[in-house]
Amino acid sequence: MILDYDLQFSDSQALTATAIGANVVDLGANPTTRDIGTGEEVYLVVQVDTELDSAGDAATLVITLESDSTADLATSATTHYSSGTIAEATCAAGAELVKVRLPAGAYERYLGIRYTVAVENFTSGAISAFLVKDVQADAILPDAL
Repeated sequence: MILDYDLQFSDSQALTATAIGANVVDLGANPTTRDIGTGEEVYLVVQVDTELDSAGDAATLVITLESDSTADLATSATTHYSSGTIAEATCAAGAELVKVRLPAGAYERYLGIRYTVAVENFTSGAISAFLVKDVQADAILPDAL
């Protein structure tokens, strides 16, 4: 898997409360919407770099991929993907929380990630999120002959 700096939403971003990724991808002003989920496969990957931890071990996380006409994703964001609720127990260092092909649809100019923390805030932890052309997969190789 090869990472492109310009396609990183978060690079070991500290995550304690609800926030958008540190970086937003500008898809360009024209056309006003485009479908980046068709054609060549592009994947969204989100992984835990440092374990996400909270005081009561009850925090939950929802990760959404959103596009909007403004870079802060605050005007009328369109959700293209939602992870569903992720329990804190699954947020250990090295965990891959999301690995999904971008869905087809009308994407607005700015593309970003939103981390929605619920129940309680995390007290520590860091996360990375990015787009890649090919995802890393575990392969089972045949025994040598």
